[in-house]
Amino acid sequence: MYNKIIGITLSGMLLLLSGCGGGSVTKSFMRKDASLAHIQTIAVPPFENLGGGTGAERIREFTMTQVLATGLFDVADKGRVDSALRDEVIEPGTPLDPTTLKRLGQRLGVQAFILGSVELTSESRGSAVFPEITMTLRLIDSETGTLLWQASGRGSGYSLADRLFGMAPKDPFRVTMGLLNKLLATIR
Repeated sequence: MYNKIIGITLSGMLLLLSGCGGGSVTKSFMRKDASLAHIQTIAVPPFENLGGGTGAERIREFTMTQVLATGLFDVADKGRVDSALRDEVIEPGTPLDPTTLKRLGQRLGVQAFILGSVELTSESRGSAVFPEITMTLRLIDSETGTLLWQASGRGSGYSLADRLFGMAPKDPFRVTMGLLNKLLATIR
C-alpha cells in the first residue's frame, strides 16, 4: 500500500513537472471560406524584426526550408524575391498593401506570400540563460490581399524539469524549429 502511494505521488509530480515552463504556446486562425488548393507557389519576403539583431533573416530561411520540407507549397527563390522588392523600392520588413502584393505576385508567379514578424530574445532565470522567440506568420493571397491563415506563438528554451534534472536549456535553433513546425502544422 505504501509503495502504491509513493508511486502515485511520484507519477503526479512528474506529470506536474512535465507541464511546467518551456515548450511553446501557439494560436492560429484559418479563414473558413478560403481554399488553399489554388496555391502552389509562395514567396517569403524578409520578416519584420521586432527584437533587433539578425534573427529574422535566419528564421526566414528556416521558414522557406520547412515549407519545402513539409511539402506545403513550392517557394520562390529568395534572390528573385529580394530583387523584386529592391526594384519596387520596398524596404525589408515594410508592410505590403494589396496592390503591391498583387503586382509582386504576378511578377514572381506566386499565388500567396508568407509574411512574418519575429522577436528573438534571451532570458535568464538564476544562473541559466535560455532563448525565447515570439513569431507570427501570415499567409496572404497575392491576387486579393486576403489573409488566409495566421499563426502566432512563443517558444522557450526553459523547462523546469530540465533545470531540476540538471539538463542544459534548448539552443535557439531547436526552440525556433520547434515553434516554426508547430505554427506551420496549423496550415493543414
